[in-house]
Amino acid sequence: MADAGLGPLVRLAERAGLPALVGDRLRIEGAGSGAGANPAAKVMTLVAAMCAGADSIDDTDRLRHGAMGRLFDGVRAPSTLGTFLRASTHGHNRQLHSVHRDFLARLARTAPLLPGVDRVAFVDIDPTHGRVYGRAKQGAEVGRFKGVRTLHPILATLSTPLARPVTAAVRLRRGKAADARGAGPFTAEALAATRQAGASGTVTVRADSQFYNADVVAACRLPPAACRRANARFSVTVRMNQHVAAAISAIDEDAWTAIRYPDAFVDPDTGELVSDAEVAEITYTAFTGRKKAEHVTARLIVRRVRRLNAGVAAGQGELLGHVFGRDQSARFTLAAGPDPVDRVT
Repeated sequence: MADAGLGPLVRLAERAGLPALVGDRLRIEGAGSGAGANPAAKVMTLVAAMCAGADSIDDTDRLRHGAMGRLFDGVRAPSTLGTFLRASTHGHNRQLHSVHRDFLARLARTAPLLPGVDRVAFVDIDPTHGRVYGRAKQGAEVGRFKGVRTLHPILATLSTPLARPVTAAVRLRRGKAADARGAGPFTAEALAATRQAGASGTVTVRADSQFYNADVVAACRLPPAACRRANARFSVTVRMNQHVAAAISAIDEDAWTAIRYPDAFVDPDTGELVSDAEVAEITYTAFTGRKKAEHVTARLIVRRVRRLNAGVAAGQGELLGHVFGRDQSARFTLAAGPDPVDRVT
């Protein structure tokens, strides 16, 4: 019995109510070949197979090898699971999202999945590309990667200082979808799942510059805007523009604090090793091109790193061998809490 460890895992899923949630929420009607029959058994088979390492429909047959039948009943054949998956639409995906959100909350209450979530929690949002091969697969397109057919889902993970990340929300998108497409409503959905999972303390949303837009920030914020309901802090990397550059130029030279990294790392822009940097902050109002209710005043936190002085190559000498530059090697992060200027992420 190669995957006997699935026993306690499936028992935990049953105890947290996964089969009951699927049976109550998922409805596939009007599909032929019995695709909608007994969805709970099919979803449980798929979940168990993926936990055992399956990454395709054919791989789910590993649950029927050896003596697995003595441990589990109700395991469905790969052909049955394929029919079930192909009958699923976007609406059925949304039904499964509802199952996932409630199951995560139940699992967090049943097992020590997210220790410390009632004090501090982090929600990290990022897109990814998943390669697919079937030309008939809905939404599969050649997008960012030349010649590679992908789907482009967006994911949100939930973690704490004491817990590894778990998936809080996921949304499938077509391969050519923009990175930030639907990011605002998705952030609100991820934060709702986070609160439902027991995050009653400080929640911080973290994202890179692809998600630097008013809709994402608004999903984290408090009233007066009606959609700012989640009461979450945020830390979003800011794209460089003339307004950000002007704010950085206004930082006094005496405001920079030196950082010494214990281990040097490679700068992704230059390929150089970085061991020294400086950090400073200034108050900044973002999204001023939108209506006033959507303006966000927060802390603009800037890091600049040492870069080789081009003058060295021209015989400058070692006295000014490095300079601190305010160019693309800097990192700009807009960060705020419920009180935008006073709270720190």
